[in-house]
Amino acid sequence: MKKIKFLDPSIERKKNITDNSFQLLRGTPFPLPSEVEISESGTCNRTCSFCPRSDPNFKDVKDFIKSDLHTKLINELKEQDYKGVVRYSGFVEPLLDKNIYNLILQTKSNLPNARVEMVTNGDVLNINRLNMLFKSGLDTILISVYDGPEDAKMFEDMCIEARLNVDQYVIRHRYFNEEKDFGLTISNRAGMMKNAEYKIMPLKKELKAKCFYPGYTFFMDYNGDVLMCPHDWGKKIILGNLNHKTFKEIWTSKKAINLRKKLNEGNRKFAPCNVCDVNGELIGKKHAEVWDTI
Repeated sequence: MKKIKFLDPSIERKKNITDNSFQLLRGTPFPLPSEVEISESGTCNRTCSFCPRSDPNFKDVKDFIKSDLHTKLINELKEQDYKGVVRYSGFVEPLLDKNIYNLILQTKSNLPNARVEMVTNGDVLNINRLNMLFKSGLDTILISVYDGPEDAKMFEDMCIEARLNVDQYVIRHRYFNEEKDFGLTISNRAGMMKNAEYKIMPLKKELKAKCFYPGYTFFMDYNGDVLMCPHDWGKKIILGNLNHKTFKEIWTSKKAINLRKKLNEGNRKFAPCNVCDVNGELIGKKHAEVWDTI
């Protein structure tokens, strides 16, 4: 594994939230995910050099999550009295979805003990939209700034103007150069960066390293597909589709449990994990230890 040049400071925050929101699925020994990530569309307005979207063959799909699918997920999380994080992020720009305020409102109304977060590039963000997001129930906005320190200052001033406290916003500086890994904990996105503008090739030999992502993250695409991992930009492993199965069925499926077992043992001898260079041990150890007992 290559030496990490830059470690995103928000990782420590994410780790603490993940550990502190640990829950078991009701009536079972299975851990619930501490993060439910919703990639609620197929589109983004940027093609950053260090993102698979800069690959000329990457498909941008201007489609958005259906209201009934979102409702189904939130209702099934409500049955678990879910207290983790629901994050609108994934492979997309959430603010391109005009329905995002209603989605946030529905989530916070039904899951009052959960944290509702959003990751955005801020390109269409203004003070009115920022206020609407928090009025709808958003707990924290994470703004990834790509164009320079002047924009970082602009967004910070906007958050101050909206009277947000320091726990309600995170400014993520993503405008550094290649030597600083662009300001993020960079990876080859499970082998999907080989044709990107900033190329990171798939590994020729798999790492002998554990990965905890599938043990604490439930990642759902806009069409209902539940992916094994948020780094799987190629969507190689789909655990199930929420349109056809329940949250509980997908999360506790034999396929999902077997994948966690392999990765908790450091076995990455299957696609796409065999070409992935992600350090999967930064977050989720507490979940992994419980999965190991099952």
